[in-house]
Amino acid sequence: MALKAVNVTDVPNLDQVPENNASLSLYSSRFNSEGLELNSEATFKVPKFLVIGHRGHGMNILQSSDSRMKAIKENTILSFNSAAKFPIDFIEFDVQVTKDDCPVIFHDDFIFSEENGTVFEKRVTELSLEEFLCFGPQREAGKQGKSLLRKTKDGKILNWNVETDDSFCTLAETFQKVDPSLGFNIELKFDDHIVYQQDHLIHVLQVILQVVSEYAKDRPIIFSSFHPDAAQLIRKLQNTYPVFFLTNGGTQVYYDVRRNSLEEAIKVCMEGGLQGIVSEVKGVFGNPGAVPRIKESKLSLLTYGKLNNVPEAVCMQHLMGIDGVIVDFVQEISHAVDDMIIKPLNEGLREGDEETGTKSKLQFSQQELSFLLKLIPELIQH
Repeated sequence: MALKAVNVTDVPNLDQVPENNASLSLYSSRFNSEGLELNSEATFKVPKFLVIGHRGHGMNILQSSDSRMKAIKENTILSFNSAAKFPIDFIEFDVQVTKDDCPVIFHDDFIFSEENGTVFEKRVTELSLEEFLCFGPQREAGKQGKSLLRKTKDGKILNWNVETDDSFCTLAETFQKVDPSLGFNIELKFDDHIVYQQDHLIHVLQVILQVVSEYAKDRPIIFSSFHPDAAQLIRKLQNTYPVFFLTNGGTQVYYDVRRNSLEEAIKVCMEGGLQGIVSEVKGVFGNPGAVPRIKESKLSLLTYGKLNNVPEAVCMQHLMGIDGVIVDFVQEISHAVDDMIIKPLNEGLREGDEETGTKSKLQFSQQELSFLLKLIPELIQH
């Protein structure tokens, strides 16, 4: 599904990009754009704390002793619709474009497989769609797919075995087959070790935008990327959906300084007219003073990371003013947020007390909250 490439000079100037409006498309179709509508007679709308399923029902960590990390194949239709069974707002997934211009869902830069006892790797973007779909479980009855392995962060090659498997999918299929009430956080994936020319980035983003334009309908969408140029370009190429800049928040160091702190992330957003930041949660806990600066810049803030699978850490973020979390333990965290944040808001409003309706069960004085914020950076170092 190729799109005609445009010249760099044809990309709209950033000065023409409208001002940040982070709330426009942030909420799932279960809620209106201003927040959660608590009942049909409610006149007061409460901003929604977003819960987003990481790669659907949760990422796979094959070497983990926790069976939840190997329950369902990540980034598949099955994983997405399994996540939709719980009270979440969005799913997050990774999009790359094959060499024949088809956006597909896959996280890693390389696919690993084995033939005749030899392990080989193939870059996803150098495969055709047909080649990509040949790996793993096949949709056609009786058809055997190529073996699928995965390389762990410590360099081990493991069989990609999960309790419930599913076949690979395209972005178009995801729009067609996933519960329409679920919003999509589309992460635009690029290899950290490759320097991309702008015309290549533009072409890839246009191919993705063409599919989104054809299939999105009323589904809420957020674009995000660790690649600062790609994030700013997708904002230039469209103004329908909000764009967030992904960052490790200073927990890792990169050659591109724009990726090395929350302060740099703010600059990327302000320079490019982006609507928000998605940070590794440790980056936020290690630098809590950045949260008010992000808010003062009228940016939204979401987080990702293993600590988001801990209910107390998630509720702490709600108290800090963070707008939502990307989580692996979808069932546990969505229910915890519902019990500790959403239901207390509903109850307060039903009682006609707007002030009560802005609080959760976890209530702290400003002094206690300040103490916790100072304590968190110490805790995450251990």
